[in-house]
Amino acid sequence: MDKRILGSGGLEVSALGFGCMGMSQSFGPNPGDRGQMISLLRAAVDLGVTFFDTAEVYGPFVNEELVGEALAPVRDQVVIATKFGFAFDGQGRQTGLSSRPDHIRQAVDGSLRRLGTDRIDLLYQHRVDPQVPIEDVAGAVGDLVAAGKVRHFGLSEAGARTIRRAHAVYPVTALQSEYSLFWREPEEQIIGVLAELGIGLVPFSPLGRGFLTGRIDRATEFGTGDIRATLPRFTAEARAANQALVDLLGRIAEGKKATPAQVALAWLLAQRPWIVPIPGTRRLERLEENLGGLDVQLTPADLAAINGAAAEITVVGARYPEAMQQMIDR
Repeated sequence: MDKRILGSGGLEVSALGFGCMGMSQSFGPNPGDRGQMISLLRAAVDLGVTFFDTAEVYGPFVNEELVGEALAPVRDQVVIATKFGFAFDGQGRQTGLSSRPDHIRQAVDGSLRRLGTDRIDLLYQHRVDPQVPIEDVAGAVGDLVAAGKVRHFGLSEAGARTIRRAHAVYPVTALQSEYSLFWREPEEQIIGVLAELGIGLVPFSPLGRGFLTGRIDRATEFGTGDIRATLPRFTAEARAANQALVDLLGRIAEGKKATPAQVALAWLLAQRPWIVPIPGTRRLERLEENLGGLDVQLTPADLAAINGAAAEITVVGARYPEAMQQMIDR
């Protein structure tokens, strides 16, 4: 497995990570066999994956417990990233954003307990809290680093100005944001800022929530609890309009003896040496397919052809409903 470095602090991770959220929420009925998910995470380690992403809000809470149990036997061989930034009521239901320093400390203690570890390798602010200055957030995480509870500080879905302000207080190791051929907004400002400041980029949904795999079309029906049923970009009409992007990947994949998903991941990996996508899955064969993307070599001519063809395709549909979009810092 190739390795990549996130941030100026030298955080070394596998070139592809593993996004664990879907094991506990968002993509239809959750897997009934917890042991099967634990086995899959351990299989990922055996295949060379060292970078695993979770969050307290996934579940909530149960995803951290799953990841912690799965990785306990190999804890010193892996990098675990988790996130704070949401408030919860007494029943564990999410009630909004909260990044007050005292809440951050409480959240970290809870994450450490659920993960069964003594340190968090990469701690992200999950969403920017407009009620709390980002300088206070960065300072609180810096204190947790000094206390030995956290190793590196990250942000998620943060805008350029917020990234700069946070980094001025405490070095930001990585930004986690959606980025793929299906969502290229980070190219407008964010990637340039990250390059300037020496911050890594960890793209979530690098396969467009499955759309770029070619296994979703206009006729696909999403099950109960599948977030895609609520996203404007995944209406039947939008899927039909956006099929042109999948067709493009399919043409490139055929010439490379690869799959559309592998080409989509190879395209991301080719953008910058400090980009580490975190595709998620519940199935071993999909994990193996994703890792096969590391073997797909895209030449400068291939990349130029993909970018040129993609520029002619207008992706239809908003990324999120309005209420969710309001939580994104831009």
